[in-house]
Amino acid sequence: MTTSTRGAAKVPAVLVLEDGRTFRGRAYGAVGETFGEAVFSTGMTGYQETLTDPSYDRQIVVATAPQIGNTGWNDEDDESSRIWVSGYVVRDPARVPSNWRAKRSLDDELVAQDVVGISGIDTRALTRHLRERGSMRAGIFSGEAIAPESELLARVQAQPRMKGLSLYEEVATKEAYVVPAIGEKRFTVAAIDLGIKGMTPHRMAERGIEVHVLPATATADDIYAVNPDGVFFSNGPGDPATADGPVALMTAVLERKTPLFGICFGNQILGRALGFGTYKLKYGHRGINQPVQDRTTGKVEVTAHNHGFAVDAPLDKVSDTKFGRAEVSHVCLNDNVVEGLQLLDQPAFSVQYHPEAAAGPHDAAYLFDRFVSLMEGQRA
Repeated sequence: MTTSTRGAAKVPAVLVLEDGRTFRGRAYGAVGETFGEAVFSTGMTGYQETLTDPSYDRQIVVATAPQIGNTGWNDEDDESSRIWVSGYVVRDPARVPSNWRAKRSLDDELVAQDVVGISGIDTRALTRHLRERGSMRAGIFSGEAIAPESELLARVQAQPRMKGLSLYEEVATKEAYVVPAIGEKRFTVAAIDLGIKGMTPHRMAERGIEVHVLPATATADDIYAVNPDGVFFSNGPGDPATADGPVALMTAVLERKTPLFGICFGNQILGRALGFGTYKLKYGHRGINQPVQDRTTGKVEVTAHNHGFAVDAPLDKVSDTKFGRAEVSHVCLNDNVVEGLQLLDQPAFSVQYHPEAAAGPHDAAYLFDRFVSLMEGQRA
């Protein structure tokens, strides 16, 4: 929820956390107030892709990189049709953007899209606080929205928590659309949009896949009406424990043994469909420098992440499910969080992180080739 007017760098602003910790700085972007879950992202670059990632819906993102905005804002790198973050927190905004593709400044874009932010605070101290106490509800207030701290704190504490929130339908497309294959068409994939990033169907299109992006409310009949060679479930925001509809839909796909691939929220949906639980992480994984091991090859990848929930599946054994044997295929080397699942008796797998890598490293791009191999095998 955001109300705003035109921003001004000298306007005072305050960030209020639900535990009472406050940080005072200057308005950045629009002036007004906004609420969301305060989380931090460790990426040194890629802020445009971060801000337009629908998985950040209802979240106030803290940039851990000390200076933000150096490359301005262009018209090519958006991952969706708008900025989804509730608010943005930076330490040192770039005074003048410098990049040959830049069309305007980051500040200008935040103002244009009514995104309330704050700058000039100690983001290192804030990040340490969130690491120790966990992600929490917060509010940014600037200009006339500033009031006594006790009043602002009460307003923050009145906001809903992320745990229990169902948000995927809020960010998903309302109408189906098609991303055509680049070059010769080899396969057709039905992609369920739970908050899909634009680079994901593009990565599939590069491999000769025609992608039919379907709304989160799609049915099994909608999926199979496009005669898919495979089905994809995207990333998205909110608590996967609320996603009963997508779980039922994925169950229908698994029952037909159609090749299946899930990313992020899609990984959590697969976990639930297989009978595993999910839980909220203390502060989550967000950024483009997270180490993950592919346990099927032993390879360690540097990967892009954006998730605050994880699948509760055993790391030390193969599990029996109603769809056959399943195992944890990928694991985060920082904290042993489940980062991927795969079925051993039918063609289905998922990862918790973002192999489309927009922005981020390309270590995990092979996962799209793995999906192609599953569809080739099924066709054969």
